[in-house]
Amino acid sequence: MADEKIELKDYRNFGIIAHIDAGKTTTTERILFYTGVIHKMGDIDDGNTTMDFMEQEQERGITITAASTTCFWKGKRLNLIDTPGHVDFTMEVERSLKVLDGAVVVMCATSGVQPQTETVWRQADRYQVPRMVFINKLDRLGASFERVLGEIHERLGANAAAVEFPDGTEDQVHGIIDIITEQYHLYKDDVGKEIEILPVPEKFKAKVAEFKHKLLERLSDGDDFIMEKFLEEKPVAPEEIKAAIRRATIKNLFVPVFCGTSLKNKGVQLLLDGITEYLPSPLDVPPVKAHHCENLELITELGPDPKAPLTALVFKIMSDPYVGKLFYTRIYSGTISQGEQVLNSSVKSKERIAKIVLMHANKQEIIAKASAGDIVALVGLKESKTGHTLCSTEQKFVLENMRIPEPVVSMSLEPKTKADNDKMGLVIRKFLDEDPSLRVDYDHETAQTIIKGMGELHLEIIVDRMRREHNLETTVGRPEVAYKETIVQKVTGVVGKHIAQSGGRGQYGHVVIDIERNSESGKGNIFIDKIRGGVIPREYIGSVERGINDGCLSGVLAGYPVVDVIVTLVDGSYHDVDSSELAFQLAAKIALRDALVKGKSVFLEPIMDLEVTSPEEYMSSVMGDLNQRRAQIVSLGTRANLKIARCNVPLAEMFNYVNAVRSLSQGRASFSMEPSHYEQVPQYIADKIIGARQEYLNRKHGR
Repeated sequence: MADEKIELKDYRNFGIIAHIDAGKTTTTERILFYTGVIHKMGDIDDGNTTMDFMEQEQERGITITAASTTCFWKGKRLNLIDTPGHVDFTMEVERSLKVLDGAVVVMCATSGVQPQTETVWRQADRYQVPRMVFINKLDRLGASFERVLGEIHERLGANAAAVEFPDGTEDQVHGIIDIITEQYHLYKDDVGKEIEILPVPEKFKAKVAEFKHKLLERLSDGDDFIMEKFLEEKPVAPEEIKAAIRRATIKNLFVPVFCGTSLKNKGVQLLLDGITEYLPSPLDVPPVKAHHCENLELITELGPDPKAPLTALVFKIMSDPYVGKLFYTRIYSGTISQGEQVLNSSVKSKERIAKIVLMHANKQEIIAKASAGDIVALVGLKESKTGHTLCSTEQKFVLENMRIPEPVVSMSLEPKTKADNDKMGLVIRKFLDEDPSLRVDYDHETAQTIIKGMGELHLEIIVDRMRREHNLETTVGRPEVAYKETIVQKVTGVVGKHIAQSGGRGQYGHVVIDIERNSESGKGNIFIDKIRGGVIPREYIGSVERGINDGCLSGVLAGYPVVDVIVTLVDGSYHDVDSSELAFQLAAKIALRDALVKGKSVFLEPIMDLEVTSPEEYMSSVMGDLNQRRAQIVSLGTRANLKIARCNVPLAEMFNYVNAVRSLSQGRASFSMEPSHYEQVPQYIADKIIGARQEYLNRKHGR
């Protein structure tokens, strides 16, 4: 497979992204079947799909980790990544989109645009990834191609148009009409391999004309050639339409929309044609920006030239029981060979490539070398982590890192036996290497290890993997909300002094700070140095900043991290003999703690964007329950014969909500939620948090 000689212009590096349960993995399974990679299609319900190879994925019927594979279609090489849809594993989508050239957004023809659809769409916007839409599950009850098409415009604000539409819905999907070529694709067998291509039946001709007019109208917004033809009402040839769709899609000015039902094997070959015709090759996307190691201000643009010096990004790490760590890598320029020595420019250390493998889900194919445009896994790296840059030793570039989401849930973790203490530390370090959205802290007051992640399921999977993969049994505390602290009042002139004399050389540090709330929430903490005239020597300014950063790790209310504050160093003093870096670091911590108290520190809690779908007869019960959970209603609507409520609700109120909503609706309501933002906690809730924390510490220390 890897030996096929394919030019770079015929590469398609793309991912399949969607809301959970839209049919990504089933669509990927059909792609692998029709491209000849597999000879029997697996099924999510049977737990035997190619891309969901983890035990937890097969048991739960969900994708947990992004899996990549390579296949070929009509002379094009497709490097495909199937990503998770569950919000707890959004980091997998984030890092996949960072390295991909295009994406297929799968949507359910019944559920339409859902909250996680909006999230993955925003992620694709952030990395400027060209995309196309596949409206799947046309065979489901209540499916509507045109309603979902309308939601793409209204809820995503996309300039999208259909390039095909179905003949029938639910159990009556007979074929698919290609709007551009005006051909009818009739499916004649159950596996979707026998397709008869016919002229469009008379009854569909008016609908084809209507869809084509809308396609040209929307396409004219993204392509000048089509605009000219459309305004002059001149006919446009199918080849001209396809060429214009490709140009506009690559520029992110247009989104072509396809349709089908992957489970019933209809529409996937046309989707494959669309991927090869409309998504970009590595040559079509803008050059990647890189900073020079020695001069981070200098930005260089790197095109996909196999003969240029090597530049590659490690975007994912996975452990393999046979070969050790696999470092998934996108090569942006140059060529890499087995046995070659490269530079990890992120940490300035040399690495040797022991093996290069092409991944086919969890199976590996060893190759001798890989070039610009390839997505491969490397074996043998020692110092590399997710987001690190690999480059040639003569041309040292650093690529921009990916965005890592903040965790919202935490829980305590203790090994069942003391003998497993060291083992747990090693296992956790392995998981931290694999998953940058996982964080670990040690609570000195309670002597517990605290793991933090994107949700209950995220942490549950980590604990389950510890047990299965490493035979490590742990005692787990109940999940807790990752609260944060910030201030509500600006405070100026807060003094911090650390003065100590112990016979020999003393300690002297003295700082004066101002503190205020950052109006741009989510931007992190900012330290500003306004020292003039040398009242604090320059060599101690970094120590003051370190003291402030360390102090922000634990707030004054209940030890939660302090966020969204601007700390300005305005004054201070030093002693020629007794001043030291440590003294100024401790003085800064003292000043910060005092400033947080005077600034009236408050709790912030994560707010979730929740969408509940329920039959009308249960909606009042569901809404009553949500009101008790401090939910704020954003919108109410109807989809087919179901009622939909969208609201913002504190995560603290949503633990075990799945059982509550099932009992309220006899199992007929469903929901999805994702992190939205942080908001101040009401005072009566804050008092409970502080009381619970104190009670726990008293119990832990036997007070």
